[in-house]
Amino acid sequence: MFAQAWHFEYDARVRVLRWIAAAVFFLQLPIPLYWFVVHPKIEFWRKHRNGVYGIGLIFSWGLVTPLLILFRGDLFGHGEPAPAMATAGLVLIALEILIFWHVKSDLGTARLVGAPELSGGGEIVAQGIYAHIRHPRYTASFLAIVGACLIAGTRLAWIAAGAWAGLTLIAIRMEEREMRARFGEAFEDYCRRVPRFLPLMARSKSVRPAE
Repeated sequence: MFAQAWHFEYDARVRVLRWIAAAVFFLQLPIPLYWFVVHPKIEFWRKHRNGVYGIGLIFSWGLVTPLLILFRGDLFGHGEPAPAMATAGLVLIALEILIFWHVKSDLGTARLVGAPELSGGGEIVAQGIYAHIRHPRYTASFLAIVGACLIAGTRLAWIAAGAWAGLTLIAIRMEEREMRARFGEAFEDYCRRVPRFLPLMARSKSVRPAE
């Protein structure tokens, strides 16, 4: 009886951990693809705002979701991760949730989906967490994806994370290019004062950000 109870507990624990890792991948992996729709054709979308959200969602989540389902076994494995890996992964995911809460408080929902870019207006948010990091959303996403990889413990999960990181860096460059076009020297000054990802990497005000 005890052996059966332990086996059930083990199966339930593995299932919960796999679902957590899958949820992180489902929520995070499509994000750079969404911005690949918005930023390159921002002038076009400013004239057709009603269509951008639907097309962005179809291109990003519509592309990633079937791949997650198709390769779920290779992505998320079948066994239980080591307790230390599972704990570290859950801590990183919890940190992402905390950072995202601060981001949402500082930005609001509309900014998270690109409303200022699409309106061509808005202002530079330089308070709260944005006074310390230019891209806390991506920092948080990186923490969550690493956490999911630690839980999944598969090579394919780390490969997917690497692909996400590469695409995200491209998306960030597109976002910052659009911000420079919109705000000019004010954004340049913000870049000189505030690092992209880590507060400890703050640069001198005399150094211009890399293009």
